[in-house]
Amino acid sequence: MKIKIKKFYYGDIPGDEAGESIASPTITNDKAWPLWEIFIRSKQGLDHKHAGSLHAADAAMAIENARDVYTRRQEGISIWAVESKNIHASNPDDAESFYEPASDKIYRHPGFYQLPDEIKHM
Repeated sequence: MKIKIKKFYYGDIPGDEAGESIASPTITNDKAWPLWEIFIRSKQGLDHKHAGSLHAADAAMAIENARDVYTRRQEGISIWAVESKNIHASNPDDAESFYEPASDKIYRHPGFYQLPDEIKHM
């Protein structure tokens, strides 16, 4: 089954009329691999940071591909791969009402005291 896909070039915006149509005999919608979000923990950091996205057949393949793509210079010590369909986010338009109930609880923020020097990474 041949499907039409558009080939975009640097600076093209998908949805515009830019790009050229090409036929691809190998890409079909029913066999597309799921999208995975990749998070990397660096040697210097304590938290995982979003590094990018990639397509893979399963979690093991996603982690192996992420290792090859995002840690080529050995900058990471841990990789998380999360299937994109499992990530849910709040709506940025609702931020004011969504976060408003916490604004009157100033005791939740450690601004009232000095942290001892022995406590690091806080």
